[in-house]
Amino acid sequence: MSGVGVPSRSRPSRPSRPSRMAAAGPPAPVGRLGPFFAVVWLFFLLDPLSEGWSRRDTVAGWVGVAATVVFAVVYMWLWLRSRADRARMIEAPPLRWSIGYVGALVVLGGVMVASLGETGLTSVVYIGVGLVMVFPPRVAWPLVVALVVVTIGLSAVEGWGSQVGTAFGLLAASVAVFGLRTVMSRNIELVDAYRRNENLVVENERTRFARDLHDILGHSLTVITVKAELAGRLMDVDPERARAEVADLERLSRDALADVRRAVDGYREITLPGELSRARLALEAGGIVARVPNTTDDVPGELRELFAWTVREGVTNVLRHSRAGTCEILLGPTSAEVRDDGVGCGDGPGPGAGAGPGAGAGLTGLRERAVAAGATVVTRDLSPGFSVAVVAR
Repeated sequence: MSGVGVPSRSRPSRPSRPSRMAAAGPPAPVGRLGPFFAVVWLFFLLDPLSEGWSRRDTVAGWVGVAATVVFAVVYMWLWLRSRADRARMIEAPPLRWSIGYVGALVVLGGVMVASLGETGLTSVVYIGVGLVMVFPPRVAWPLVVALVVVTIGLSAVEGWGSQVGTAFGLLAASVAVFGLRTVMSRNIELVDAYRRNENLVVENERTRFARDLHDILGHSLTVITVKAELAGRLMDVDPERARAEVADLERLSRDALADVRRAVDGYREITLPGELSRARLALEAGGIVARVPNTTDDVPGELRELFAWTVREGVTNVLRHSRAGTCEILLGPTSAEVRDDGVGCGDGPGPGAGAGPGAGAGLTGLRERAVAAGATVVTRDLSPGFSVAVVAR
């Protein structure tokens, strides 16, 4: 019987949990073979239908035939609705909807018993299945048990045999459909979880891409701005060097465009030696004395990319906000630090304390990268000066 039934970035907000009905989406079309398998189980209604036909010379016989046919139609309609709108069935349909269907089955089953006698009790199995299909378990099971008791009690009717077999069929069919409904519920929950995971993956990828794009363009455009200002000042006093700076501007803009293209394609790589070289050129172009290490041998391989981002973000902040005369980059086996002697900040030292100059998307992105790598971002006000460091745990 079981076959019958059934610019300033903030942390991304956590998506709300959708209801199962929302997760299941629009009603699924009924499969071609589904109704066929349901109709097969109506085979058991052939017995009351045959009984009614054998009494076709009486009103009771015709009433029994009509009641049996309508009963089968109502049951099939209930089954088709439950299959086409699975989420609604799992979430327990509105009470009026449920009572309407089950009430119709109960009334028609009563007419079958009244007109056909014992043979009409076949309907109780379908009524039990209908109860499990449309009511929540806490409501359906007491009703099914009551129906089982009533069915067994009808054994006392004179001329009727024992109804234990019918009661067992009712209970077995109800348990089978309940199991099917439970499986459907778990499947819908799995689909719900899968879709929410998909949404989280998309959201995380958008965040990562926005962070990478900010870091690429923030650094490149800062260096381009510094060089453009330098070229403007040198235009009258040193035309030759001004032309060299303009040529550098063209090269930097092409490099920035290439970085953006690589980021879009998902193939961009950042290297610590490359960032150190860029930092030295950018700081010198900004008129800042650069103290940059000549080797990265002490940095373990798993920290090189994170320290490269540290250098990029730290130098970008120095160029943008510090008004420093000197910038020093320090590298060690477990830490990378960018410090300057500029204006500093008043937030005080400590992990994650104030962002200092340039607080915003850059340091936020650096903190996210550090957390992902098991490290900590430490910012300090050096008075004068400011320090950004990433320390591996």
